[in-house]
Amino acid sequence: MIRTPLRPLARILDARAKGENPDSIERENRRIRHEAMRDKARNRAEGRLLLLGLSFFLAFSVIGARMGLLASTQPMEPRAAASGAEILNQRADITDRSGRILATNLLTHSLYAHPQDMVDPLRVARELAAIFPELKEEDLAKRFTDGRRFLWIRKKLSPEQMQQVHDIGDPGLLFGPREMRLYPNGRLAAHVLGGTSFGAEGVHSAEVIGTAGIEKALDTRLRDPAIGEPLQLSIDLTVQAAITEVLGAGMKMMNAKGATAILMEAHSGEILALASLPDFDPNDRPAPLVDRNADPGDSPLFNRAVQGVYELGSTFKIFTVAQAMELGLVNPQTIVDADAPMRWGRFLIKEFKNHNYGPLLSVTDVIVKSSNVGVARLALQIGGLRQQAFLRSLGFFDPTPVELVEAPYARPLVPAKWAEITTITTSYGHGLAASPMHLAAAYGTIANGGITVKPTLLHGNERPQGTRAMRAEVAHDALSMLRQVVTRGTASYGDVEGYDVAGKTGTADKPNPRGGYYHDKVVNTFATIFPASDPRYVLIVTLDEPVETSGPQPRRTAGYTAVPVAAEIIRRTAPLLGLRPKVEAPPVDRITAVRN
Repeated sequence: MIRTPLRPLARILDARAKGENPDSIERENRRIRHEAMRDKARNRAEGRLLLLGLSFFLAFSVIGARMGLLASTQPMEPRAAASGAEILNQRADITDRSGRILATNLLTHSLYAHPQDMVDPLRVARELAAIFPELKEEDLAKRFTDGRRFLWIRKKLSPEQMQQVHDIGDPGLLFGPREMRLYPNGRLAAHVLGGTSFGAEGVHSAEVIGTAGIEKALDTRLRDPAIGEPLQLSIDLTVQAAITEVLGAGMKMMNAKGATAILMEAHSGEILALASLPDFDPNDRPAPLVDRNADPGDSPLFNRAVQGVYELGSTFKIFTVAQAMELGLVNPQTIVDADAPMRWGRFLIKEFKNHNYGPLLSVTDVIVKSSNVGVARLALQIGGLRQQAFLRSLGFFDPTPVELVEAPYARPLVPAKWAEITTITTSYGHGLAASPMHLAAAYGTIANGGITVKPTLLHGNERPQGTRAMRAEVAHDALSMLRQVVTRGTASYGDVEGYDVAGKTGTADKPNPRGGYYHDKVVNTFATIFPASDPRYVLIVTLDEPVETSGPQPRRTAGYTAVPVAAEIIRRTAPLLGLRPKVEAPPVDRITAVRN
C-alpha cells in the first residue's frame, strides 16, 4: 500500500530554506487531494445511476412484453394450480372407413360441493334429489352435514341439468369443466367401440380411458397427442346399421337368446360390420354381471362375435374335405363310404335324425348333404396329427388378432388329448370350440384362394400377406361345393338371386354345464362367401338357442333359422357394398313380351 503524505515535506523544507511561506504549498496540496476525492465520488454516483436506470429499463421491458403476450392470446378464465391441472384429457376421435364419426369428445361439466360453504345444506339436498332422481335426499343431507370438506355429486352434467343446479343458487355447489366421450350413434357398433370411463380426476379436468373394445385395446394410441389424427376403422356405418337391424329382427323372429354377425372383406380381412345382440349404449355402459354362476351370454356386454366360443358344427366339414383334397387323398368326384350309422369302438356316429345318406356319396355330396359319416371317414384317412396342423394353420388353436381387448382372452377350447374319436368329431365341428371370428378368418382363407387372412378393424393399413394353407385349385373346388350347398343342399333358403351365395350350415347342440348336451338348445351358424363367382366377402351369422315355430313342429336347424337371416342380410347389404346383381339372360328360344 502506498501512502501519500498530507504535507509534501521536501517542498516545505525547500520553501523554508528560500524564505517562502510553506502554508500556501499545503493549501494547494489539500485542494488537489479534495478534487481527486470529488471526481471519484462523482464517478461512483454516475455508475450507480446508470445501473439503476438499466434495471428500470429491463423491468419495464419484461412487463411490456408480458402485456403484449397477454393481449395477443385468447381470453380464458385463470385456473388455480391443482392436481387435476396436469391431467391429459385429450382423446382422438374414432371414425368409420368413410370418415363418419363413431366416437368423439364433448365439453361438459362435473358437479362437486364444498359443504362448509353451503348456506342451507338440507334445502340443497332436497332440490338436488329433485333434479337427479338416482340421488337420495337423505344420503345427500347426511353427507353435506358430516363435516367433510369436499364431495363429488355428479361426474357429468347435461346443459339443462347444469342450469337447474345453477338456479339453486347455493355457493357450496361448484362446477368443473371436463371432456366426456360421446358416441353419437348410440348402440350402433357398441361391441366394437366398447366404451370409456374416467381415470385420474380433478375439479378442472378428468382423464378419459378405455374400458372395453377398441377404446381399451388402442387406448395408448387414442391418448397420444403427438398423433393428432382420428382413428379410422374398417367399419362401414351404413352396412353396420343394416346388419344390426336385420339381425335384431331375425333374432326375435327365430326366438333366439342372442345373435351375432360378422361381415369381412375376403382379401384384406377388413371387417365391415360386427354386430352382437343383445347390445348396449356405450354412452351409458351397464355394469357387468356379478353372479359368477350366471351365463356370461346373459350380459349385453358379452361380445358373441369374439368372446362367444362355440362348437360350430357342420361348418367345419369343408375344412376336412379341403385338407383331404390338399393331401391328394380325394377329389370332388371321389366316392366315399357314407353308410350310417358308423361304429367306432364304443361310439356310434349318426347322421341328423338318424338318416342314412349313403351307402356311397361323392365328396361333393358329402358336403351338400352334410354327412357326418362321410367326413369322419375322410378324417381318419387324414389322421389326427395332420388334422391338428391344418386347423392350426387356419387359426383355430390361437386367439384371433382382431384389435379388441377381449380377443386375446377368447382362446379356442381344444381337447387335451387328440384321440381318434376326437379326430372324427372334430371333422364335423364337435369337440373343438371356437368363436365366429375364428370361423370368419378360416372361410376367408377359402375365399382368398387358399391364403390365410387375418381379420382387422383398422382401415387401410398395410399388412403382410398371409401364408398359404391350401392350393388355389383346392380353394376353388371347396368354394364350388359350398355353392352347391346353397343351390341344392341344406342352405336352400340362403340363395339370394343375383349374388351367387356359397356357404355351409352348422347346427351344434349346446353343452350342458352338468355334463353332456342339451337336446333342445342349439347354436346355429351359417358361414357364407359371396359372390361365389368372384369371392369378395365373408359373412358369418350365429344364433344362440333359436327355434323356428311357424310350422306344426318347432325347427332348430340352421337351414331354417340362421340361413334366412343371413340371406336377408346379403339382400340388404350387397347393394350398399356396390355389388350389382348378376342377371341371367333368358334362353334364346324363349319369347319375351316387350311394351314400348
